[in-house]
Amino acid sequence: MKNETTRPVKAHCPICEQHTDPNNRHYPFCSERCKTIDLGRWVDEKYKITRPIEQRDLEEGVD
Repeated sequence: MKNETTRPVKAHCPICEQHTDPNNRHYPFCSERCKTIDLGRWVDEKYKITRPIEQRDLEEGVD
């Protein structure tokens, strides 16, 4: 059975691409700075959901 809290061993920050530790409190970001940059991008509407959510979206990653 897969543990739901298991995170990948090797991960990269989605903002700066630096390696980030899955046990980092800012995960998946490497720092508070990158986390804040990501939030700002959402607030500025640089990220958008471009289609309606479908059932398969909800099922992805569920084992």
